Order: sequence, then structure tokens, then C-alpha cells
Amino acid sequence: MKRLIMAVILLCTIVLIVPTVLVHVVSGPSEDIVPMQATTPHVEEKQVNKPYNPEKDVTVSVFRSKTEQIEHVPLERYVIGVVASEMPAEFEMEALKAQSLTARTYIIKQMLHPGDIQLPDDAMVTDSVMHQVYHNEDELKALWGADYERKMARIEEAVLSTQGKVLTFEGEPITASFFSTSNGYTENSEDYWQNEIPYLRSVASPWDQSSPRFTSEKAVPITEFEQKLGVTVADNSSVGTIAKRTDGGRVAKVNINGKELSGREVRDKLELDSSDFQWQRQGDQVMIQTRGWGHGVGMSQYGADGMAKEGKNYQEIVRHYYRGIDIQALDPYVAELTARNE
Repeated sequence: MKRLIMAVILLCTIVLIVPTVLVHVVSGPSEDIVPMQATTPHVEEKQVNKPYNPEKDVTVSVFRSKTEQIEHVPLERYVIGVVASEMPAEFEMEALKAQSLTARTYIIKQMLHPGDIQLPDDAMVTDSVMHQVYHNEDELKALWGADYERKMARIEEAVLSTQGKVLTFEGEPITASFFSTSNGYTENSEDYWQNEIPYLRSVASPWDQSSPRFTSEKAVPITEFEQKLGVTVADNSSVGTIAKRTDGGRVAKVNINGKELSGREVRDKLELDSSDFQWQRQGDQVMIQTRGWGHGVGMSQYGADGMAKEGKNYQEIVRHYYRGIDIQALDPYVAELTARNE
């Protein structure tokens, strides 16, 4: 009889404890889309793509530079066209997802707060580097040929697995700038542009050394160097002095025979890969060595791919390159755009 009583007590204890343990295991706050209920399960890593209906999506009006026509594209189709044009389809899936978030965030911010660039008719963006490079389905088929189906499947997976999400800072979509290859560090926003942006800070990006454009060299004739920079090179072996560098290691100021220029001015006027450069004179030429490719502000694409190769997911990638940001649902911003158009 005593054994029977003990067995009943043990059975009752199991019945009471097990449901509590199960609830504790499967419940927990999401670390991704905000706001979320504290009891929402975190399912990001095994996310099943939501069905996509282009007819219910917000429309992006793209000015096509070659035809000078306006193309009206559903948002996620536009993001697919941008990611396909801006990042190699062979990159790691988590890097492609990070690129999807930057592309979607960029266009939403542009739609909410159009810049000063005058665009024809009702166009929201161009299809060029002035905004984001965009190719439509037919153009991608022509570019990719027999690889179209394979590459498009990867791009669509990346974009649609992040659909409905944007990067925000203090509740507003961020300036989601990106570039190809860093010199080992990204750049503070104010060291390339005028404004200090709190989430665009210089961070380490050691993965970029695998990029084919990590280093480069360019020969510029002295006459062209002088003409483009508006300087006169002294009649000695010196070209000029690199007077100051930024936190990201790029050139901040140079002095050429008494004239001061910013590193960005030199990069732009001489069409260099990067503003991290050094130079020396060789006869009637200036030999310029650069590290990195692009302006250096925001997310490095080769850095993102390197992080993904090390097992980092897209949330970790974007939070590394954009400091203190959140990943939020797109819905409130679409509602704001819809309300404006009513």
C-alpha cells in the first residue's frame, strides 16, 4: 500500500512539472523584428517564407536610364532586382539576406524622404549607382544566360526570407549605405560625408582581404594628375604629403605643393578605387596604390560574405556594420506611404 501511494505522488508530480518545462523551453523573446510579444517563439533560423503576392505590394517607380521610361515594380520584385545587380549571387546566403535588408531599407527611406535629386515624372529612384543599381527579369536573363534559374533562385530565397523587414534607428529607416570592399575598416560617416550619423561608425572588417579588389594600383601621368587636381607638382621626386588619415585609415587630407585637398576629392577626381591610398612619382607618372573599393561607409559586401562564411547570420552581419540598429516590420512605413497617397 505504501508503494502504491508513492507511485501516485510521483505520477502527479510529473504531470504538473512537464508542461511547465515545455512552456519554458519553447517560449522566449524574439531578437529580430520589434516590437514582438515576450512570449513569441524565436523561429528566425528555421523561417518558412511567407507567400508573396506582388499585387498587394507597394509599388516602386523606377526611372530606367537607357529607355528613359518609368517602370512600376512591386517592392519585393524591386529588391530582388537590386540584390541581383549589386551583389554576386554566389555569395553566402546570409550575406545575400543582409543585402536584401539594405536594399529594402534604402528604397523605403527614399520613398518616405526623397532626396534633392530631380527625377522625371513620378519616379522615386533611378536604376543606377545614383541610387541603387536595378535590373528587371528580362535584363537578368540576358546577363546570366544559362545560369539564370540557379542564380535567381538564390536571390529570391534571400529576399523573400527577409520580406517585410527593414533596418531602423530610433524608429526610423536608416541610411543603409553599402560598398564593395573595405581596407580592413569601415569609415565614420562624417569622414566621407558631412553629417555624423550615429549608426555609421568605423568598425573592423578583416574579412575583406579575400576580395579581388582589396588592393589595386593605378598609373596617372603627371600632366593629368596636375590638371585633374588643379595642382602643380614640384620639380623633385615628391608628389605631395598625406597630412592626415581618418579613423578608418583612409586619407583625410593631402598637401600638394601648398594646396590642401581632401582624400575624397583626390579619389573622385582621379577615379581611384578607394580614398585609402599612397603614392610615389616614377618619371613622368604618379603611381597610386589603393586599399579597398568604394566609399567605405556602412556595410562592406565582401565583409558580409566573410562573416557569413564564418557562420554569422544576417542579423549579426547588419548589426556589426550598422551600430545600435533594430530590425523592424515594414508595415508602419507602408501604412504611412499609403496614407500620403490617399
